[in-house]
Amino acid sequence: MQSENNSNKEKFRDSIGTITESGERNFIHPKKPKGRYYNYRTIVSWVLLAFLMSAPFIKVNGNQFLLFDVIDRKFNIFGFPFWPQDFHLLVISMLVSIVFVILFTVIFGRIFCGWMCPQTIFLEMVFRKIEYLIDGDRSKQIKLSKQAWDVEKITKRALKWTVYFILSFLIANVFLSYLIGSDVVVKYILEGPSNHIGTLINLLVFTVVFYFIFAWFREQVCIIVCPYGRLQGVLLDNKSINVAYDFVRGEGDSGRKSFRKNENREEIGIGDCVDCKQCVQVCPTGIDIRNGTQLECINCTACIDACDSIMDKVGFDRGLIRYASEDEIEKKEKFKFNARLIAYSAVLTILFGILVTMLFIRTDVEATVLRLPGQTFQSTATTVKNVYTITLINKTTRDINNVAIKLISHKGNVIMVGGMLSIKKQDLKDSTLFIEINKSDLKSSKEKLKLGIFSDGKLIETTTTNFTGPLIIK
Repeated sequence: MQSENNSNKEKFRDSIGTITESGERNFIHPKKPKGRYYNYRTIVSWVLLAFLMSAPFIKVNGNQFLLFDVIDRKFNIFGFPFWPQDFHLLVISMLVSIVFVILFTVIFGRIFCGWMCPQTIFLEMVFRKIEYLIDGDRSKQIKLSKQAWDVEKITKRALKWTVYFILSFLIANVFLSYLIGSDVVVKYILEGPSNHIGTLINLLVFTVVFYFIFAWFREQVCIIVCPYGRLQGVLLDNKSINVAYDFVRGEGDSGRKSFRKNENREEIGIGDCVDCKQCVQVCPTGIDIRNGTQLECINCTACIDACDSIMDKVGFDRGLIRYASEDEIEKKEKFKFNARLIAYSAVLTILFGILVTMLFIRTDVEATVLRLPGQTFQSTATTVKNVYTITLINKTTRDINNVAIKLISHKGNVIMVGGMLSIKKQDLKDSTLFIEINKSDLKSSKEKLKLGIFSDGKLIETTTTNFTGPLIIK
């Protein structure tokens, strides 16, 4: 590890940057980042922000693009509606996501946290930008936090907190649209909050939660709450690519030292790190990347940009802090797929193949036919009759009319109570039916029947059920 290579015998810290030695909260005031990676991350963040804020309002064939209505058990993923009967597809989707995250983390570390996590995007690209605009950069923020509550501080705090609350309320509305549907949220807004007090209370609760996270809790979400930081400690190894400090180049034989003009650092064995601490000041979680891979590091690349700018000023090569693996830095080994990565990739490929296959064979209509509980078969001299309940689910965005049930596997009659059915879009319909079969066509006292679901004479789905009758003696 890096500590073994530091000639100055510096120790790894034994506490996190957001907690003081006395155990109190140490608020982080990161310096405003700038540089090529920050520019790339800004572009990615704005694209993702546009997607997150607009996804509930995008419709695909009349379906909300993303919907997670747990109460009514309705889910739309990329415009495809999923019902409780499709739970197996959701499970496989979750497995694919988990394996993908594992594989991605093993290869690229915690890059998801710094570039794609909604928590980081909203905090770094929205709320912190507002903070920089109102309070100023790092030094001004620190000065303002220590300043007495005069007119300037009260004005800036009131303005910032008001803007934060408005943004939190907006985010809460979008978040609620994911849960109950954007059409419902818009309807409630047009009808007025006084007509939906319960929803308004829930909305305010979400608002307070988001305000608390982005105004006060902040990076603690990544450090304390999010389990992904703990997960990376299990998944990462010396071959994983992370935002890493090149301690071999940075420390040299005599450790790090402040830069002095015209000093031949190579002759006296001093590393390229000039100990400017810009990488520490710009870090949103308050760590020193020179201490090696740490739980709090979200791979945001702010330290890379800060270090590169200093290297440019002192005339050294860039990349003292860069995307690299431990083995690449210490042993000069390039990244390559090992047995673990191959195994993860194989599992991911298999699961993804299963998911795609099941999506293709997924039907638009699902039928469940069950014998009516507590009822026995009715037998005559020539026929046997059973009564059933049928549940039909229409997963499409169109109404399905003139639905009839017919026997496919046996000869017999299907008598539907109330005649043909009609099922509205994304709705279900329950009904009762009788199935009558000649005794001569039965081979046992319990047989499996295959039924066809027809709409306007066209077969749209098949299902099976059990048919009971008298004991057949041959």
